Amino acid sequence: MEALRREDPRRFGRFTVLARFQEAASAVQYVARDTGTGELAVITAARPALAAVPAFRRRFQAEARTAERLAGGWVTPSLETGPLETGEADAPELLWTATAYVPALPLAEAVGVAGPLPERALRILGAGIAEILSRVHAGGSVLQGLAPGTVLLAEDGPRLTAFGPLGAAAAAEARPGGQLSVRLGYLTPEQVAGKEVGAPSDLFVLGLLLAYAATGTTPFTEGPPEEAARRIAEADPELEAVPEELRELIAGCLAKDPAERPTAGTVAAELALEGAAGLARGGWLPERLAAAVADQEARVRALEAPEEAEAADTADSAGEPEDAVPTGEPADARPADAPAEAPATQTPTDPRATAATAATPSETHDTSNDVGTGTTNAAPATATGPGTAPDPDPATGDIGEDRGTTRFLNTGPKQPRSDRATTHLALPQGLPPAPGNAPAALPAPVPHHTYGSPAPYPAAALPASTTTAQANTGPGGNGNGPMVALPLPPAPTPPEGSTTSRRTLIAIAAAAVGGLVVGGGAVAAIGGGETAAATDAKPPAPKPRRTLPGRPPEPRWSYAHPASESAPLTTALWRDRLLVVTSESQASAVDVSTGKRVWQRADAAKGQAAVVAGDLCFVASPTEFLWLAPKDGTVVHRVRYADGFTDLPDLQVGRLAGHSGTVIWFTGSRTVTVKAPKPKKGKKKAADRKVVQAYFFAYDIVRRTEVWRTPVPAGRAPGTPLYRVVAERSADLLVRQDAVTLTAAQVKAAKGKGSIRSFDQRTGKLRWTKQYGTAGPEAAVTGDEDGVLYAGTGVHLQSFEADTGKPLWRVDGTAGSAFGTPLVAGPVLHTTERSRQVGAVERESGRLVWRRSTEVPGVGSAPALTLSSSGKTLLASDATQVTAFSAADGERLWKFQDIGAAEPKGATVSAPYRTLAVGAHIIVQRDRAFYAFPVA
Repeated sequence: MEALRREDPRRFGRFTVLARFQEAASAVQYVARDTGTGELAVITAARPALAAVPAFRRRFQAEARTAERLAGGWVTPSLETGPLETGEADAPELLWTATAYVPALPLAEAVGVAGPLPERALRILGAGIAEILSRVHAGGSVLQGLAPGTVLLAEDGPRLTAFGPLGAAAAAEARPGGQLSVRLGYLTPEQVAGKEVGAPSDLFVLGLLLAYAATGTTPFTEGPPEEAARRIAEADPELEAVPEELRELIAGCLAKDPAERPTAGTVAAELALEGAAGLARGGWLPERLAAAVADQEARVRALEAPEEAEAADTADSAGEPEDAVPTGEPADARPADAPAEAPATQTPTDPRATAATAATPSETHDTSNDVGTGTTNAAPATATGPGTAPDPDPATGDIGEDRGTTRFLNTGPKQPRSDRATTHLALPQGLPPAPGNAPAALPAPVPHHTYGSPAPYPAAALPASTTTAQANTGPGGNGNGPMVALPLPPAPTPPEGSTTSRRTLIAIAAAAVGGLVVGGGAVAAIGGGETAAATDAKPPAPKPRRTLPGRPPEPRWSYAHPASESAPLTTALWRDRLLVVTSESQASAVDVSTGKRVWQRADAAKGQAAVVAGDLCFVASPTEFLWLAPKDGTVVHRVRYADGFTDLPDLQVGRLAGHSGTVIWFTGSRTVTVKAPKPKKGKKKAADRKVVQAYFFAYDIVRRTEVWRTPVPAGRAPGTPLYRVVAERSADLLVRQDAVTLTAAQVKAAKGKGSIRSFDQRTGKLRWTKQYGTAGPEAAVTGDEDGVLYAGTGVHLQSFEADTGKPLWRVDGTAGSAFGTPLVAGPVLHTTERSRQVGAVERESGRLVWRRSTEVPGVGSAPALTLSSSGKTLLASDATQVTAFSAADGERLWKFQDIGAAEPKGATVSAPYRTLAVGAHIIVQRDRAFYAFPVA
């Protein structure tokens, strides 16, 4: 880290730049502060020479969007992404993205500081990354963003700072013809063979990273690039030093055949069944790493804005000649070619004016890792010097304008060790101590053979770092010496009246953060949470964050449905006391206050709904109604359909359409034989016909008697139409039939539109059938007690008077999307869209109150909505995650994903999330896993 240069921008949107953080192959990073909240951020600005390439711009923006979509868990969204005007008419805007600053060390530097990680830390590291990969692969994508420089170790768990090839690039440069050349450091067997990468490729790289973290070396011996590639494709990995408990799993990830590698969900479950967050609870980093992370945070938070420092510096040195040299410094202390610092009030020049210089740093600047959309310490895009890899072959690796993927490129020979520079660190004087920290002793160097690591394959040699005792080895560098911590000794603050520039002290402090760990030290991580709008007020003093914004609260309990039993089919709550789970084999009940299973009953297998029936729990199975004692699940009453509906033999009961108080509504059907009439004389008798008779029932579950039944049209074979009550009014029920049970004749008669039926509450008589606007049979529909229907019409949401069909108002949706089932909540209607937009509108007027994105890939159905018991928290759940919003203003509160389950053969189970509100908690279900989260 260093002071800002003349050409560096001073602001990115609402962020004020404090210091230059890192330089990399594809971008430059800056430490900045949000002028509205005072929170620290890391700005990643694309190198101008690359930003001018359309292929780079598209990929940079795509990878930033990917980070947004994967927000949650160990990944947090960008605070802001945008272009920055440069002032030149013909020059393209600069690309940049901002992420919250999270104190952390890159994996390569962490190994350099403390050596190989212990087994528990390895499990947390691997599980956290595997959880991310599981989410990526569930969306049909491949990450290609794993590298020792993009994996960070934070106080509360691992982080991934980049997505895609730009983040993990060992080199990136613009090629003639508008093409982009990107070279990654890690190869996989399928890439060596020239095949396309897939999800198993990410698992191979994960195996490489875990082996490196466990041993400090790569699992394939060092050698020329061609030999290294051959070993990756053919040789067995060297895993003798890997802990025995993890050796088999890592070996599986490193299998040559992609089909033999485990899935990400399987790896996550095997490493940490309770999830990385659960295993990391209470701390997970070795003491030495935890201290380095804390010290880094203190030093970064001590930074001041250059303008503030310049103002104070001007006051301290008033009356001095402009060229005055600080006391104690020789006049020639600054190198002749050192760039002059620009006054704080000077308008920064266009960074592209020095693009060539920025892209080719000096030999003593550390560029051992890389920056994509949030990565640290990258190699320069056009680095030159002995051993630098030659230009890749455009025919095999360049990314053209029309390319959708990035391939690993061929590289030149690795730099001989004799050609690698060794640069010793000159410790700056006058470094202020970190707040509350005493001077730290220099740790003893660790011998190379203990955990020094060869560079990943194939990789070009890069310039040595000025912050190393020796040039780095391992995934973070390419020199001979070990990576060791070098905390710089603090020096006393200059006495009052000293002419030492405060700007100089800031620059020294910034450099000290970069020197905390050899190889770059200062780390950026992706942060999250929404921030207030920018203001001109002076930002408040930032407060350290001990947990990542956007992470869910600690669950009160978690429950795992036994793997020996069939998976849950339905879940429901009984009086906010029991969570009743039904499956193919039985029904079971979980105490919602403790998460402990209290009983199970095989009688209620394949049941649905847990409805309160007086003091009993009512469950409907495929053959009978059951009333269970909530204490132990004992069957208190039983009504078989053959006994309860004696005039309807062989009645097949469909799922419940709804319930209110002691009454449930459901459909049922039976097949009868209609005898053909006696033929006329001389005519052949016609065959008897099978006819389906269908009914809509009301049944009192306390009195255990039928209230009414009314004949309805039969549905698609086998004949039971499935109804859903969309609104209950004082006089009638508004009912909709599920589209999957409509017959072809019904669809044709309705001319492609959906229909709503009104049934009399007292008698069950059909009152009317109506259609609403252009709402189709599968469109989302709900209603309220006032007789208003809300239906999806094309990409819009429209309200209608139920009795007349008159349109009232319309909310426009997102292009190409569709509204899901809205949720009525007092004067507000909460909305959900397939594009992953969640919002709120006024029921009376349709005025939009707020609209927010869940920031996950827009695939599948719209998220399902659940409101907390207090009405303050809105939960949106889909196949990817659960997102919590403030119901009042739409502020994103937190997001949750679990690691999923794994079938015996290793296939990851991708089940949608479900949520149930119970008291002051929300119960989240995904397949067999249940969590109880406290909510407002």
